[in-house]
Amino acid sequence: MIIYRSMFALTSAVVGLGTAHAGIVINGTRVVYPAGHREVALSMVNNDKEARLVQAWVDDGDAKEEPEKSNAPFIITPPMARVDPGKGQTLRIVFTGATVPADRESVFYLNVLEIPPKPTGHADGDMNYLQMAVRSRLKIFFRPEGLPGSPDGAVGQLHWRLLKRDSGYAMECTNDSAYNVSFSDVSFKNAKPDDLVAKGGMCPAKGKEIFAMVGSPADSNNTLELTTVNDFGGFDPHEASFTL
Repeated sequence: MIIYRSMFALTSAVVGLGTAHAGIVINGTRVVYPAGHREVALSMVNNDKEARLVQAWVDDGDAKEEPEKSNAPFIITPPMARVDPGKGQTLRIVFTGATVPADRESVFYLNVLEIPPKPTGHADGDMNYLQMAVRSRLKIFFRPEGLPGSPDGAVGQLHWRLLKRDSGYAMECTNDSAYNVSFSDVSFKNAKPDDLVAKGGMCPAKGKEIFAMVGSPADSNNTLELTTVNDFGGFDPHEASFTL
């Protein structure tokens, strides 16, 4: 049963408000699961001064899906654990052997939900308070053996096409590679300083994605500036040309 929710305790005496903050730090921003591995481990640590309850599960793209209803082909051990202050916890992610495409990476999502303790000084029935769970959601890239090319080289196999919309511009990204390419940002080259960088996202392996753009391509020389996210969570800058 999912325990992700906001929790309230209400009385009619004194009104006060306290909010929980994230204490769990996860060692990584993504998980790469090479096919053939029995398991992949992901560590975390509780940097707060109070214990945290952590629940973990995998979904296949539906962020609203509850853990017990997930059809994602992974088992997480332990699915729930108490992490004491200053202590760590290792999650073991096991692929169950379901059928997935062999010619490209598949993407799933690891959910890590942390539940903080009740705020100190808020015994049942004495004050109002708000207590909120914090959920982190990380991509799991399941990587079949023998894929051609490399994750770092996949950005060079992307094709970009400019789309005109009533609200501005967008970029259609076509990915011919077997690897998913994630971006922290995509922007026109020589963009004006007051133009915000377009929000990042992911161009799926052997698929397409559309990125909403900010500003105008007028001074870009048909060139984009991209920042990709590598297997280790680092940021790599690139340039790419686009067609009209």
